[in-house]
Amino acid sequence: MITFLLVIHGLITLALVAVILLQRSEGGALGIGGGGGGGLMTARGAANLLTRATTILAALFIVMSILLAVLAAGTNKARVIDPTVAAKAAPVAPAPGAPAPAAPPQLPGLPGVPVAQ
Repeated sequence: MITFLLVIHGLITLALVAVILLQRSEGGALGIGGGGGGGLMTARGAANLLTRATTILAALFIVMSILLAVLAAGTNKARVIDPTVAAKAAPVAPAPGAPAPAAPPQLPGLPGVPVAQ
């Protein structure tokens, strides 16, 4: 499901980039489209169409981004990559009936500091 939505999200992204590049730039002549006049649509009609397409694609992009973030957060579970490491790190409980290990001896002058052996 997430893979399908990621593909749709990618297509929306590509369409959004294409529509933005087709728009006529106001100041720096960086736009690809927006050249001369003799086309299928008038300059004003093309501008309205591209503006609406940009708005719709941007809204779809934001909604898809939020949806994908929510879906990805729901699938975030703790996974054990190497079970042998988890088994080594787990403390071993003493056998029932076995005496408890003795506490390390303490230095008389420094409470809480174990004696080096």
